[in-house]
Amino acid sequence: MALRYLALGDSYTIGEGVAPEGRWPHQLARALRADGIALDDPLTIAATGWTTDELNAAIDASDPQGPFDFASLLIGVNNQYRGQPVERYAPEFTALVERAIGFAAGRADRVLVLSIPDWGVTPFGAASGRDRDAIARELDAFNAAARAACAARGVAFVDITAASRAADAAPAMLADDGLHPSATQYADWARLALPVARRLLQPPRTTP
Repeated sequence: MALRYLALGDSYTIGEGVAPEGRWPHQLARALRADGIALDDPLTIAATGWTTDELNAAIDASDPQGPFDFASLLIGVNNQYRGQPVERYAPEFTALVERAIGFAAGRADRVLVLSIPDWGVTPFGAASGRDRDAIARELDAFNAAARAACAARGVAFVDITAASRAADAAPAMLADDGLHPSATQYADWARLALPVARRLLQPPRTTP
């Protein structure tokens, strides 16, 4: 029987500007299936522009029926973009991590969190007129809060921020809007997440 997957997030999970099969959760699910782990494509609750509180409300409205065998979460860029403080983000993010654990039948070891990428390195970021060094510092603080919340709950945290910065403004790495990742960049994120997801989903070894 195939394993059920719930993907929670914002534009980076819904894959703004790319086809569904190019989204990183879909690419991750395909890679896991290629490894012999029968994971369905995800049920996705995500939309461009959502903040933590908006994702929380959308989960309430969608009322996904668990349990799920695996859940992923990537959220927070819009909190930073709108100028919300990390002190507000941290408890709202923590509540979403706990909801994800709940959807995964209470198994923190079946939840995967990705860090927030750095939109300031993109052409959109350059044209925004905002201080890109300040964007990077703020996102680092958001990601530190997210990492701490995951560590406290035994949830896997995968850093894709460095990869997003390395991609910089390479056209092949971006969708047509010059802001969101292309399927090529999402493939890099899926590759970073794959060994962690594989470890979480592989059945335990039996001994004679």
